[in-house]
Amino acid sequence: MLLIQLTTCDFFIQTMRSIFAFTANKSCFDTTYCSMTISFGKKLRECREAKNLSQSELARKLDAHHSIIGRYERDEVKPTVDVIKKLADALETTVGYLLGESKEAGVLKDPAMLKRLNDIASFPDEDKEHILYTLDALIRNVKLKSM
Repeated sequence: MLLIQLTTCDFFIQTMRSIFAFTANKSCFDTTYCSMTISFGKKLRECREAKNLSQSELARKLDAHHSIIGRYERDEVKPTVDVIKKLADALETTVGYLLGESKEAGVLKDPAMLKRLNDIASFPDEDKEHILYTLDALIRNVKLKSM
């Protein structure tokens, strides 16, 4: 039983390590990373259309020319990190979603959760390991209750 529990813990720990490692070690447009995921432009268009915004309306929110949104969506131009942050805010999603880090558009949008994860990310590796292990055990217990 303990071996199975540790295996399920490993998945969560690896996921959390990936998030922290990507944030700390990857540039926003690492071509190796982006080539394995849906393109930034497709994610941007998907979010814009989900909000029922035209390219012009989104551009106005950013104080930009409407043609630049089309160029981003066609992956002709890559926006700066600052522009990506503005796009994420305007579309009520996360930078991580637009860059393909997560599959859910609203994941980690909760400021309280982001603060907690940022706090954990700043801790020494050993402390991170212990916190993530404990967190995973709690998550596992909640999932087992719901079965």
